Amino acid sequence: MASSKLHLPADDSVLLLVTHSNLSTFAADIRVSPQQTTVEALKDKLWRKTGTAVASMRLQLRDDTGAKVADLEDDAAPLAAYGPYNGYRIHVVDLDPSSLTSGGWLEDTSLVDKYKMSDEAYDKLDTNFRKFKEKMAPKDSASSQDDKQQSEKQMEELCSKIKVGDRCEVEPGAKRGTVKFVGKAEALGRGFWVGVQYDEPLGKHDGMVKGIRFFECPQGHGAIVRPEKVKVGDYPERDPFEEEEI
Repeated sequence: MASSKLHLPADDSVLLLVTHSNLSTFAADIRVSPQQTTVEALKDKLWRKTGTAVASMRLQLRDDTGAKVADLEDDAAPLAAYGPYNGYRIHVVDLDPSSLTSGGWLEDTSLVDKYKMSDEAYDKLDTNFRKFKEKMAPKDSASSQDDKQQSEKQMEELCSKIKVGDRCEVEPGAKRGTVKFVGKAEALGRGFWVGVQYDEPLGKHDGMVKGIRFFECPQGHGAIVRPEKVKVGDYPERDPFEEEEI
């Protein structure tokens, strides 16, 4: 059955699942911009995640049912040329029989000789990871809390300069529109958010997200983004003919 997922706008990223021919239990997510990421650049990202050399890598694009959509054969082509959808899968085929990932030993720990140390002997060590973790846990917790509070404070300061009705430009893509919502939205995550009605159908909804109505706008014109993505000011609606030659 064909996928019912919708294309994301060209200037937005897509979230893809990554699987590997030699690693049956391996699965990872990768977020990329199809227009800005070439197949070669994608291979470089996947080499860092899987250990398969770029020269030994063949990539397949598969849909959310597992059916193959295309072989990504042109390294210079942008990923967008193959029509990826949000939720699709990149399957890495390792062509090197002597690859680090071949033979199953990266997954089957029974193939690896092990040195075992009793808990008593481990605890007697002057330094070990367990002691280090226990020592650092309170600091990490406090640091994480401080970072969250600092981030929310910065977002609140940015939002204080943004008002409903302001004209704005949103990155990435310099998309123009009108501010329709400013504030917290716990259903979307911690901190502050800005709702925008784009002039063009570059959004993802009509102002309703996860069953909650934040604002109203035509379908496909709505977006809710973090305040650091929004610049308010003199951003009139673009004339679609202004760049055409006379």
